[in-house]
Amino acid sequence: MMQLFFNMSLAFRAIRTNKLRTGLTVAIIGLGIMALVGILTATEVIKATVYNSLGSLGANSFQVTSDIVKKKRRAGRGVNINEGKNIKYEEAKAFKERYQFPGSTVGISMSGSSMATVRNGNKKTNPNITVMGVDEAYLKISDTKLDAGRNFSNYEQQFGSYVCILGYGIATKLFGANLKNALNEVVSIGDIKYRVVGVAESKGGSMIMNSDNMVQIPLNNGRAVYGNAERYVISAMIADINRKDIAAQEAEGLLRVIRKVPIGIDNDFTIEQNDTLVENVMESIKFVSLAAVVIGVVTLLGSVIGLMNIMLVSVAERTREIGVSKALGARSSTIKQQFLTEAIMISLIGGVIGVILGMLAGNVVALFADTAFIVPWLWIGVGVSLCAVVGIISGIYPAIKASKLDPIEALRYE
Repeated sequence: MMQLFFNMSLAFRAIRTNKLRTGLTVAIIGLGIMALVGILTATEVIKATVYNSLGSLGANSFQVTSDIVKKKRRAGRGVNINEGKNIKYEEAKAFKERYQFPGSTVGISMSGSSMATVRNGNKKTNPNITVMGVDEAYLKISDTKLDAGRNFSNYEQQFGSYVCILGYGIATKLFGANLKNALNEVVSIGDIKYRVVGVAESKGGSMIMNSDNMVQIPLNNGRAVYGNAERYVISAMIADINRKDIAAQEAEGLLRVIRKVPIGIDNDFTIEQNDTLVENVMESIKFVSLAAVVIGVVTLLGSVIGLMNIMLVSVAERTREIGVSKALGARSSTIKQQFLTEAIMISLIGGVIGVILGMLAGNVVALFADTAFIVPWLWIGVGVSLCAVVGIISGIYPAIKASKLDPIEALRYE
């Protein structure tokens, strides 16, 4: 232990003596680790954001949409594939009436606009408001609670009344912090006036959508105002999460019958489960992580070369010092340990700086995604370990060279 502390004190002295060279090497190593840890931290933040976003849909729910991912040709022969056709209201309604899976709740929604402006008096929002037509089950399936007001009544749903539920961000912008001030007020969505009956709780923004900037209107009202879109989404929530796959298969079979999809033809709709969506996003993020690893490895290879050169120069400059140490009885193994310790310390200093900067840089994404600060302990450990390996690889040859110097020749060195 005493020998280790002695070697570390000698390493610190050598580092202080050659501040410029050491600083440049630390910067190179730190840059490589910063790139590696920074990008991988950002991917962890993105993953957390995706899970939070999809979690708001409910782990025990799935959605049926008209989006289709085209399949590749199999074994050189064509496969009959339907292009995704919009799910019509009659089809969605028939599905809701006929789907009888035990413990299920089915809801229908439609996208009206994604660039609407909401106004009240002389106050208005930016033109980035999402308007959705929803039925009575949407709040339950999407796990949306109300901070003020109520859900749409059966009468309002049936006759498509001009009432709305505002997202938290819209309500606070137009009516201030007291959300009850928004209730029974009249707002204009585009050129159409709606009476506010509820304000949704804050759910924050995500990469998928910003629930706080969304207005919900009764489904039949959405059909009347935005009916030309004719693009509906069916959502189903299952009481027993262990039976969700079976429920999704039953939903697939029923919708094939309703949409009259012939046997042997692929679905012209998609059933999206949260885990499937996560897998798709993670597949894309995997390439970003691979790029981070490549950048980090290339930079660290440069660090190995740079650190090795510095250590070789250090050996040359301290030849007489090595000769004196050997003349006083220092063993070759002691000299080797001193130079190896110095190389590892320089590498670890660069690594620690790079890890801290990379973690901070990666969490910049968290600020925009409104996600909690993430400390990637795994990648921190990987980064520090890589730096230790870089120090060993870079210092082993100069250390061996220093330990093999002849003390008589070293003392004569000028």
